[in-house]
Amino acid sequence: MKKIIIPEELYHYFEEAGSLKNYHKNDIIYMQDDNATDLYLIKKGRVRVYYISRDGNEATLEIVEKGRIFGESSFIQKSKRPTTVSAINEVELICCSLEDLYAYLCESEELTILLFQLLSNTCNHLSGLLNQAYFYNRYEKVAYFLLQQTVMADKDKDICENCIPYSHEEIALCVGLNRVTTTKVLNYFSNLGYIELKYKKVIILNKPALARYIGLSIL
Repeated sequence: MKKIIIPEELYHYFEEAGSLKNYHKNDIIYMQDDNATDLYLIKKGRVRVYYISRDGNEATLEIVEKGRIFGESSFIQKSKRPTTVSAINEVELICCSLEDLYAYLCESEELTILLFQLLSNTCNHLSGLLNQAYFYNRYEKVAYFLLQQTVMADKDKDICENCIPYSHEEIALCVGLNRVTTTKVLNYFSNLGYIELKYKKVIILNKPALARYIGLSIL
């Protein structure tokens, strides 16, 4: 799976079309049901995209890092934000309206293709989440998440190909389970020798075994 990002040499298109914005850890960038007016490119840091239910429960859909875009709902006129987005750490964003970006899309074929690829990746990611929600049990959800996150190294997420720097609570939010259940599953895989648990870190020792657990040869 190839990692698709906007390379730094194309950032200037977004900067010319929009403006820079900075957020601190846990700052809300936008809320669910806000008017969808702007598209965001992450220049520095990471953000969490999540859904808030009527009773206040949160379900994390994705952690998005440098070089990625979010706020794709702005591609639809007069739409509302389907999710909430907040800063995980110190975040620098380039914010622009799609209307202001149009001229630059006409100027750069590479930028246009990358935006379509990123939108396609978002659709694929959401399809994967639906598959997990409907067909995976708690063990399979955690196994798939660990494998999917470590398909390739990602320095902007501090992820290497056999380690993710997530706490049990953060993994629970990402897979839609409560923390207690997630810890039990992680301990189960640890006892089998598939993973090693450290403070706010999971080291994967046996990827093929995790993959077989969810009926895959390897991701």
